[in-house]
Amino acid sequence: MADPKGFLTTERQTPQRRPVDIRIKDWREVYLEFEQDNVQKQAGRCMDCGIPFCHQGCPLGNLIPEWNDLTWRGDWADAIQRLHATNNFPEFTGTLCPAPCEAACVVGINSDPVTIKQVEIEIIDKAWDEGWVTPQPPAAKTGKKVAVIGSGPSGLAAAQQLTRTGHDVVVFERADRLGGLLRYGIPEFKMEKHRLDRRLGQMRAEGTEFRTGVNVGVDVTVQQLKSDYDSVVLAGGSTAARDLPITGREVRGVHQAMEYLPLSNKVQEGDLATSPIDAAGKDVVVIGGGDTGADCVGTAHRQGARSVTQLEIMPTPPSTRPDAQPWPTYPMIYRVSSAHEEGGERLFSVNTQEFLGDENGELRALRLVEVRREDGKFVPVEGSEREIPCQLAFLAMGFVGPEKEGLLDELGVDLDERGNVARDENFMTSVDGVFTAGDMGRGQSLIVWAISEGRSAAAGADRYLTGRDVLPAPIAPTDRPLT
Repeated sequence: MADPKGFLTTERQTPQRRPVDIRIKDWREVYLEFEQDNVQKQAGRCMDCGIPFCHQGCPLGNLIPEWNDLTWRGDWADAIQRLHATNNFPEFTGTLCPAPCEAACVVGINSDPVTIKQVEIEIIDKAWDEGWVTPQPPAAKTGKKVAVIGSGPSGLAAAQQLTRTGHDVVVFERADRLGGLLRYGIPEFKMEKHRLDRRLGQMRAEGTEFRTGVNVGVDVTVQQLKSDYDSVVLAGGSTAARDLPITGREVRGVHQAMEYLPLSNKVQEGDLATSPIDAAGKDVVVIGGGDTGADCVGTAHRQGARSVTQLEIMPTPPSTRPDAQPWPTYPMIYRVSSAHEEGGERLFSVNTQEFLGDENGELRALRLVEVRREDGKFVPVEGSEREIPCQLAFLAMGFVGPEKEGLLDELGVDLDERGNVARDENFMTSVDGVFTAGDMGRGQSLIVWAISEGRSAAAGADRYLTGRDVLPAPIAPTDRPLT
């Protein structure tokens, strides 16, 4: 156990965010530095429970009490060893994960939970600073070749695990740069891309090969894939965006969120001078109240939007854990992201009825109506219709599954009832030797689930190729809801 009285004597503390008027002028991460002494005190709040429910909350099964104790004692080198034992990329989860582990923390039953996520990012940042994160090339080669389709977190996790165990791994990415949503979906102010680039450098040094600008199924045929590789891991994500087919959808100025966010990232990469979709001086409406919607809000603020409004059809969430979502489940409560702190308005229980264009076919406003739930349906509230000005609208309503045309259709993999790629307990699809991981098989989910699934698919692929059982596979409960 760390500090035996830490959870009683130390209050929960997290790093402060940079002042709004300063941070919206740049694209750097929003948090100020957290002093090492504070990190160790926060780690000391961990009770090292007899049954650590934080393990149940984390799909990776992170050894949280162990590295909390090591951090509190100042044994940072051992702490990163324990952290890396279950998580290939703690810098990704430490910046982007909503921390279901903290929702399951025993201290959180009647107090504020341990700042697990902050301790995690501080451990890996210190490890990089001290030079403790080094390439881990395989001791011996198996002679087997594996193709990984997609370079998001699940594909990278699968590739790193398979490379380290001796396989020749090639990662195919159809975009011009590696990282999937980490590169082109996550704004720089949430995670600066040097975190991704240095991890890719480590993977290259270990022997993983990367090929960008390759659309597998088009540039590389399925026949070539089957003849050149002994196994395939599908990790292309859930990229078919949910649309809003209402009157006026065709007017200019209505875009999917994933048409918008990658462009601002390309500007930060230096690939574009300015974004072709720019919110400067415009009234912006974001339809969808989740994380992707908040990313659009923060991006619009930095581009100089005149106003930003985020719409959500669901009612305003409660401020405290509802009875229907008891500990240790992840509660759906009212949360304020850094983007929401920066301005704009959030409207709940509203539905968009129509996009309104001007005489030139440009978006000028949208018509919305308040709604209430009746018998599981959203019913318009009579007399509540109104227009709000809008010259730029972003659809951030989630994704309906992987793209079927091309690779999946040609491979002939079975789909489940939700339209995702079906797989067995070893993460293998209906096609022999073809595995799947992440959102492509699970559906839209969290980055921590993506990494967990990538590790599990790698274990299944290695077992298929060699008959051995050497790679760890996180045990993901089957009776918990998808988050």
